[in-house]
Formats: sequence, C-alpha cells, structure tokens
Amino acid sequence: MQFYGKTDMRRVKLDKIASAAQRAGVKEDVYVSDQIVSREGYVVAVRILEDKPVYNKLENPHGRMTRLKAGDVLAGVLGHRRALHGYAGDVPESLAVGDRLQVLNLGGVLGRCTSFNPDVGQPFETELLGAVLHFPHLGRRVGEPAHIGLEAIPEEDPGVEFPPLVAVLGTCMNSGKTAAACAVIHGLGKLGMRVAAAKVTGVSLQRDTLNMSDHGAVEALSFTDAGIVSTSPESAPAGARRLLSHLARSRPDLIVVEFGDGVFGEYGVRAVLADPKVQGAVAAVLLCANDPAGAWGAVASLSSDMGIAVTVVSGPVTDNEVGAAFVRRTLELPAANALRDPEQLTRFVREGLAVHG
Repeated sequence: MQFYGKTDMRRVKLDKIASAAQRAGVKEDVYVSDQIVSREGYVVAVRILEDKPVYNKLENPHGRMTRLKAGDVLAGVLGHRRALHGYAGDVPESLAVGDRLQVLNLGGVLGRCTSFNPDVGQPFETELLGAVLHFPHLGRRVGEPAHIGLEAIPEEDPGVEFPPLVAVLGTCMNSGKTAAACAVIHGLGKLGMRVAAAKVTGVSLQRDTLNMSDHGAVEALSFTDAGIVSTSPESAPAGARRLLSHLARSRPDLIVVEFGDGVFGEYGVRAVLADPKVQGAVAAVLLCANDPAGAWGAVASLSSDMGIAVTVVSGPVTDNEVGAAFVRRTLELPAANALRDPEQLTRFVREGLAVHG
C-alpha cells in the first residue's frame, strides 16, 4: 500500500520511539497516514493518554529505559503478547485513527489488551494517530507503511551449518534464563571461546541481548532483528534459523540461544526445538526453573515428548540447597545457581558440550 501527496499524510513530532521499532529506521520527525495496516510488525504513532505509577517505562532504540507520561507521542509496533506475569493482547482485525490501543510491554509493542496481571496493573491507554510512513523512493514523496522488517538481517542461508548450540530454556518467564545465559557466555568467553548469542522467542525487547553483549557475546541478536515483533509457533522456527544462520557466518565456537517465555508458553519454544536443523545442533540444554514441580515437569516433558535431555538445571529452584538437592537426587541432574556459582554452571555446560562433541 502506498500514499501519495500532502493530502494523504501529515507531519508528527515524536517524543518517544520504542525499541521494537529499531529495525524500521524511525526518526523523531515522521509523516503518518490515516490508512493503517493492522498487522503485526507495522509501526504506528500513538498518544499516551494517562500517567501510571507502575510499569510505566519504555525501552528506547538505544536500550535505555525512559518514563512514559500523559501526552507523549510514541512510535510503537503492532504485535501480540502472551505474558503469564504481564499483559496478554492481540492486534485488532482493523484499525482507524482515534482507536484505543494499549502498550503491551516495555519494548513498545501495541495491541488490544485482553488480560493483565494485577502486579503490573492496567496497561497504558493510547490514542492511535496513524501509520508511520517511510519513503523508499529517493526524491519522491511517496510514503509506504513502515515495518520492522525494513532493516532486518538477511534471510536464512540454508547452506550455512550451525555451530554447537547451548539452549537456555525456562519453565516460564522470570525463571532466570538471561542471568544463566550471561553467566555461561562470560564463563566460556574467559576460557577463550568465541561465543555468539541469540534470543529466538518472546516479545520484542532489547534488554536481554544487550545484557548478553555486556557479558562478552561477540554478537547478540533477537527475533526482532529478523523482522518479528512477537514470535508464535508459526513464525518462530523460520526466525530462529534466520538468526542462527546470520550468527554462524562469523564462525563462533558456539551460540548460546535463549528461549523467551517457558517451554509450555505460546511463543513457539517447542516449535523451534522440534525444528530438525535446530535440534540437530543443540549440544547442551540449560533449564531454568522456579520450583521443584516446574523443574520436574519440564525435564519429563522435554524427554518424553521431544527426546531432549537436560544438561544442567539452574534458576530460582537452585537458590538454596532445598531445591538443588531435589534436582540432584530426584531428577539425577547437576544443579548450579547462575548468580551464586557461575563457574560451576559454566563447567557443567562445558562438560555437556564435550560429551556432544
């Protein structure tokens, strides 16, 4: 869809740009149109209608958290979310200027909220101002709806072989996956290995990949870099292969792959693990669990349903000896806490890599 002439668009000054829109090349001064493509990944401008005392931050394209305030004009990205400890929402079938949308996550994903967790309160309410346009034709005022795939990484190269993968899985969100992934990245890097990193499922937010880079990853990418704002069982496998193919070109010794959400969530974790090329490259599995029941269920499901063996268990279940002893005695697996003993966690992962290799 294209828009021509001054009558089809108007100029808007943005106060905030969401990190989810980074791959769309959005600047502070944009043109918007009333003709809105109501599909995931498209960038729209909205006005924040209220102030909030909690869950009131936005990650900008530089990874910095800024506070959203009533009256702010924001460029966000249409997408869905299915967060156990946050918001659930979808993209409406159609949208028009003046419609209400909600901010579904800290990365600036926008949709119609269908459910929320009391801990984060009601989401920000916004007024839709229009579709943000980009101008691909040099010297011509022809605008097209901006999408986060505009500056995405190249498509998957099927001929590229993946290096060994360390899969970091969780029983649900907030189970310590990123902390464990970063501990392993740092530990293996100190041993002289070139470690790349990827986050292949979830909803758009740069925080985790920036953390991975800070801990020594030679390159860290997420599904947003592949033009996906929120993964699903349908989109996640191709997006994961695209990321891993791109990272493999720089020939890292291995890639630490974090799977956002949990193994039973709706973001496509199991679909990626079932992909033959991905599963064939997995050399170690680091499971993060909140409690013994979650650890037991995830280990059993991965083994019986998918033939995937867990290498080591981490996360809050290993915060003290009670949970760690359960993992060792009942599940007969190593247990290591990423925050308290990252060296031991790295050792268990390295041993798993050695057995696979």
